[in-house]
Amino acid sequence: MPNIGQLNKPQNRLEPVEGVIGSISEPRTVNLKTGGQAQVADAMLKDDTGEIKLTLWDAQIKMVKQGSKIRIENGYISTFRGENSLNVGKYGKLEVIEF
Repeated sequence: MPNIGQLNKPQNRLEPVEGVIGSISEPRTVNLKTGGQAQVADAMLKDDTGEIKLTLWDAQIKMVKQGSKIRIENGYISTFRGENSLNVGKYGKLEVIEF
């Protein structure tokens, strides 16, 4: 299992990653390319080796709170405006270990 400090470049199909939610931004509404709208919030996922921005969509936002320990399976890392971001994506899974 990689630690968060190793997540420093865009990549697909990550091994499972575990960490603790450090902070969560207020959800905002965005327009989707496919039409319609969605809620999105940015959280900071951290462990002993570092932290990375985690993008949460719709129902995922309500699944976690500050201090929640989570595991992301099959996630991916993308870069937006020069910042790396961990994403669960369509094929990934967010599992709450401790709420």
